[in-house]
Amino acid sequence: MSEDAALPELMSVAPVTRPINASMRVPGSKSLSNRHLLLAAVRAGRPRGAATTLKGFLRCDDTEHLIAALASLGTRARWSGEDLMVDATPAGSGKILNLGDGGTPTRFMLAYAASCAHSCRDWITVDGSARMRERPIAEGVAMLQALGARVEWIEAEGRLPVRVLGGSLLGGALEVGRTASSQFVSALLLVAPTLERGLELKFVGEPTSATYLELSLAALVQAGFGAPLTVERDGSANGGTLRAIRFRRDASSNGATEDSALVLSIEPDASSAVYPAAAAVLTGGSVVLEGLPRLSAQPDRIFLEDLAFRGARLETQTEVRPSAGHAESTRVVAQGALRGRDSDYSKAPDAAVMAMVLAACGSEPSLFTGLGTLRVKESDRIAAVAAGLRALGGTVETGDDWARVHPLGQAPVAAAIETVQDHRIAMAFAVLGLVRPGVSIRNPSCVAKSWPRFWTALQQLRTHP
Repeated sequence: MSEDAALPELMSVAPVTRPINASMRVPGSKSLSNRHLLLAAVRAGRPRGAATTLKGFLRCDDTEHLIAALASLGTRARWSGEDLMVDATPAGSGKILNLGDGGTPTRFMLAYAASCAHSCRDWITVDGSARMRERPIAEGVAMLQALGARVEWIEAEGRLPVRVLGGSLLGGALEVGRTASSQFVSALLLVAPTLERGLELKFVGEPTSATYLELSLAALVQAGFGAPLTVERDGSANGGTLRAIRFRRDASSNGATEDSALVLSIEPDASSAVYPAAAAVLTGGSVVLEGLPRLSAQPDRIFLEDLAFRGARLETQTEVRPSAGHAESTRVVAQGALRGRDSDYSKAPDAAVMAMVLAACGSEPSLFTGLGTLRVKESDRIAAVAAGLRALGGTVETGDDWARVHPLGQAPVAAAIETVQDHRIAMAFAVLGLVRPGVSIRNPSCVAKSWPRFWTALQQLRTHP
């Protein structure tokens, strides 16, 4: 869905003529919106049919596809302003679920369809876009099958579309090694309250994108499912490596909060916040990221810390609101030229695209590691960033899970950036266009996947008094 006016196939980005100094509240977190929507469906499917209101829920292509898929299986979601109200309704007739380009919604939906918190016991077909059919799901399907799910490949083994028997996911114990994506593990955690045998995950080595698993654990607690949940870690209780996660189906619910009506607020999206933050720093200005705590649990806040190492200044701002108590925001302030540095982005893969593009404006080369999952996102993001920077005259060296970005030359080179239908490529290079003449973006409407009004927001940054 795109809320901006009809966009051209090729959009030119004009450089700004002054530093950006603005205050902005970016849309709600996509990661949290997807997680809490699935948990709201789980809560709605319980015997007492608990309702959930999600305040500040992100409305974008990914979440709309997930809403529609859940509706086919008995979850009703209604908009009230910017809030989403979720409860149960008799299961719809549609059993072919298409999640579009959404990697997280697709993987979440496979687990949910197999667990089927509602009474559906039919075969359900889960499909996606042409790109989603190329993305890996075999290891996740293997996890589901190991826990009892009946899943059949329809066209090609290891790829969408697949056929899932609702209610066949029983749960149990599973060892989990390194995976191409953390999304299937998160999916299992989120449907754990529905599983007849509960869930026990034992990790062999450090889990992939563990920061996103932590986000899923926090969401379970917020949704009222904390009592049956236990977590084992190496090292400190809060910061150690995940070793095991257990969800006991027969545990006391500690007041049955999962069966009570619930109102949750979705934090602003740290993944979206990287773009105004980068824009402010590149133009020598500042931006207040309203409502986003500096120590947010969202993984992509790591980008802000990385900015500080590269020369920016971060400040915490707190205001008292009559209805919301203390509200914390983060202010990002430019402080001269950006430094080059080596950074590990294994814990913040979505922010890595903007980080690499921004590094092309640094004073020295920057090495980025921990990028393995970027190869299997909406595009091969390592290749897409490298191609875009090279088209602008830059030098980028790449490997399977790393990239070294060299500073762009002083003489601008005009280029049309191929977004390969990837919202993060479009937004990152649009920010670069604020300081580099000659940047244009192909297929700018692809930003609808996560931030439908991105181009309006970018214009607001440009014109902010």
